[in-house]
Amino acid sequence: MTESQTPNGTAPRLHGRVAIVTGAGSGMGRAIATALAREGADLGLVGRTASSLAETARLVEETGRAALVVPADVGVAADVRRAAGAIVERFSRIDVLVNNAGTNTSRRLFANTDVDDWDQVIATNLTGVFLCTRAVLPFMRQQRDGVIVNISSLSARGASIKAGVAYSASKFGVTPLTQMVNIEEWRNNIRATAILPGDTVTPILERRPVPPSPEARAPMLKAEDIAAAVVFVATLPPHVLIEDLAIRPTNRES
Repeated sequence: MTESQTPNGTAPRLHGRVAIVTGAGSGMGRAIATALAREGADLGLVGRTASSLAETARLVEETGRAALVVPADVGVAADVRRAAGAIVERFSRIDVLVNNAGTNTSRRLFANTDVDDWDQVIATNLTGVFLCTRAVLPFMRQQRDGVIVNISSLSARGASIKAGVAYSASKFGVTPLTQMVNIEEWRNNIRATAILPGDTVTPILERRPVPPSPEARAPMLKAEDIAAAVVFVATLPPHVLIEDLAIRPTNRES
């Protein structure tokens, strides 16, 4: 495979583009980053753990694309500004932002969620989306082009005991953030999509009060399924907007 071909022999649809993926060190983030690289994008990889990001960078570079590792906490404004600046300094542009970083707490009910649990989940899942979006918008406005993909959850359509109070609230909040980008920025050719996955096999499952068994995980979505959806959204023609995209396993029990 050459840089001018994807694994199926077609021309890469994101050649010359630069994408940022948050939470890129594992799970959905790693799958999304490598999928975007296979379509020709160079990657800015953001997350808390440098060693995990380095492994994702290795996978990106195996596709022939460049990767910049930027350890940062998306819930900290100074970290986010530094990360965006470093990526623009390296690649000179930002075309796609994937707000993927997410977390949950094992204590999920009003009866046992404390303020620290709440603050941690909201900081990553909601404030992080706001901060990262705010950081990239000036560069996208200068380019008059940009795609923002927010990895939300089916919990944004209805709270559940399984997701918990903090996680459900954070994902509900991602919906108006996505909508506001489209309301404010369409004249600058910037659009945003929220992808709402159902149960997906990623490391966050280990944070459930009772992690699901291998049998329960078998019919769930895979990280690569979400990555394919991100590539689909990122490669749509500029006049096309999908504001939210729900994805669930066909098995209704999963």
